[in-house]
Amino acid sequence: MGILERLAEAEEELRALEAELGNTALAGTRRYAELSQRYARLRELVDHYTRLKALEREMAEAEEMLATEADPELRELIAEELREYRERHERLQEEIQALLVPEDARDLRNAIVEIRAGAGGEESALFAADLFRMYQKYAERKGLKIDVMDSHPTPLLGFKSIIFAVEGRGAYGLFKFESGVHRVQRVPVTEASGRIHTSTASVAVLPETEEVELEIDEEELEIETFRSSGPGGQHANRTESAVRITHKPTGLVVTCQDARSQHKNKEKALKILRARLKERLEEEKAEELTSERRSQIGRAMRSEKVRTYNFPQNRVTDHRIDLTLYQLEEILAGDLDPLVSALAKAEREERLAAVLAR
Repeated sequence: MGILERLAEAEEELRALEAELGNTALAGTRRYAELSQRYARLRELVDHYTRLKALEREMAEAEEMLATEADPELRELIAEELREYRERHERLQEEIQALLVPEDARDLRNAIVEIRAGAGGEESALFAADLFRMYQKYAERKGLKIDVMDSHPTPLLGFKSIIFAVEGRGAYGLFKFESGVHRVQRVPVTEASGRIHTSTASVAVLPETEEVELEIDEEELEIETFRSSGPGGQHANRTESAVRITHKPTGLVVTCQDARSQHKNKEKALKILRARLKERLEEEKAEELTSERRSQIGRAMRSEKVRTYNFPQNRVTDHRIDLTLYQLEEILAGDLDPLVSALAKAEREERLAAVLAR
């Protein structure tokens, strides 16, 4: 089914909804609320479609006038008007495509991000720290807050692993494209001969899961406390503030030690555990779906190489969409918008194709 057919279908559905919402017996019911939400979305889509059709009529008239007008000055005015029509037409088409794609409510949630050093020894740990700083700066640009939940630093100020929450409306929608293996090519500070090395770090991004969505039975948890081994001064070494939670049915283990209090660390560990359990359930469900759905841009697996940062060439390449930018310094300084915008557009196109294929 093409876009025009889908829009015509939306017009028919809107008329049917108007009739159903006119039934006074539905007023105040859950069904009425659901229909009202669907109606509002369809109303916006159909309004865009109505404007598009009106604009196409104006474009056709302008093209006809341009073909018959002999006066050079009038021809220039008509041509300028036609250019404006075409620009508006393109914008309207993009807005309609965005409205045709179902919203993902998870995009509005907080995100939980985990960075782990991979191949490359200490250099991979330093790269993990670079990625964390990049995400800190990007979050700051977007008015989002970073809350470190657990970290394992190395002597050279890298990270074996670090888990943090990104808090604020739309955090997951912005960070979800970072999931996967990130590769760096550069001369490490630990390399005396000046040779370029390739190292990796993996990034996992999960939407924060609410307690009401996924209840965890306390009896299925093994909770241990221990002294923090990370930074935190004398307080961390004197008290058993760190928490380790094991989910016995699945074997998932989460530790948190960055907060000063045991209560805070337990709270953060449960947030991470809940997000990981939800991810596992969703991955099991995804196995039942088509390969097309599983390959969506925003669902990159941790083992998939998603991006390369090449320092000698000042180059960043995102392998999912074959996008190369020679802006490495700017990107590491938190300017991820060129990458995120391109990935979001690719995801919309992919999801639109799935909608039209139904």
